[in-house]
Amino acid sequence: MNELIETGKNAKQASYFLSTIPESGKNKVLLTVARGLRTNSESIIQQNNADLENAKKNGLSGAFVDRLMLNKERIESMSAGLEEIIKLEDPVGEVLEMKKRPNGLMIGKKRVPLGVIGIIYESRPNVTIDVFGLCLKAGNAVILKGGSEAILSNKALVHIIRLGLKENGFPEDTVQLIEDTSRESTKALMKLNEYVDVLIPRGGAGLIRSVVENSTIPVIETGVGNCHVYVDRYADIEKAIAITINAKTQRPGVCNAAETLLVHETIANEFIPLAGEQLRLKRVEIRGDAYVQKLLPYAIAAKEEDWYTEYLDLILAVKVVGSDSEAIEHIRKYGSGHSESIVTENYSIANNFLDEVNSAAVYVNASTRFTDGYEFGLGAEIGISTQKLHARGPMGLKELTTIKYIIYGNGQIRT
Repeated sequence: MNELIETGKNAKQASYFLSTIPESGKNKVLLTVARGLRTNSESIIQQNNADLENAKKNGLSGAFVDRLMLNKERIESMSAGLEEIIKLEDPVGEVLEMKKRPNGLMIGKKRVPLGVIGIIYESRPNVTIDVFGLCLKAGNAVILKGGSEAILSNKALVHIIRLGLKENGFPEDTVQLIEDTSRESTKALMKLNEYVDVLIPRGGAGLIRSVVENSTIPVIETGVGNCHVYVDRYADIEKAIAITINAKTQRPGVCNAAETLLVHETIANEFIPLAGEQLRLKRVEIRGDAYVQKLLPYAIAAKEEDWYTEYLDLILAVKVVGSDSEAIEHIRKYGSGHSESIVTENYSIANNFLDEVNSAAVYVNASTRFTDGYEFGLGAEIGISTQKLHARGPMGLKELTTIKYIIYGNGQIRT
């Protein structure tokens, strides 16, 4: 615990340094680290291979292993992501408004860093780089607590980050990795509210619930994605099949992949057999209600828990509904507030779905897989917030800042 307190103190000290650094200085660090990732890709992959070998020995799922894996293409993507962040406008220092009061005081709002951000995350080492890039550009120090399954990969990545910071005269403790992967260290980090300003968990429902219930630090919930695709009776069949296949299979182990397919009963007899065969070709296991099982003999009977489940795997829950209202009610009851999509050619129904479904991202005629900082034009993202405070949806640079009031006077006193 004493070691963790020291980590917190060092992060807080680094945050003071970062709050005054101009954009050009931060961009130099980002560029240095991007180059360092490319130069050291072989050694990163070597450490990642050791993590992968351990994951396979421990019987972790194929989707889990996919999230863990790094190769040259993914390392290049991480480097390119840092270069994209360089191009983004630095939000720190932006004056949002300035107004003059009757007493002559000029009162404004200025965007400033959050300070020290703690990240607790699982399996995906690319998160290490995304978090570093965004937190640095937004002027924040960061404490990383990754999972044991990715510890060697994360150590290799943080080593490169800290070399880049040192080379450019920044405190190395701008980014710190807690190498103790025990649950005890995670619990201790949750209580470090003297030094950490906000905690962001990225991972499964169990991790996020644990952080929300146990942290004394303000928490931004991210990640759990029980996402839905609803095929309305006015859907274009070909379009609906393409969207369903993409939302489920393009990368099933991520939070914006679809987990439940809802189909209006008017279109079910035509759509479900066609979509079912395409899903079957992609090796998707279908868990359906009684109606779906009649249309797809190979479908497994869905249980109540299936409607709540974020599978992160090639499994899809499928239900036939009698109306748009029933689809919306299903999403409200079972959804996680992440991303939902309706496929329809009816303008009125589409707008009603947009109005009544209160998730962070709601789509018409598009795959849920687009809920992503890069796809939304934010550069990388630190996570997808499924709550309403302090941020919602993909969290980019502006979501990693807060505001303070700045007041200019000329001698005013209150009477």
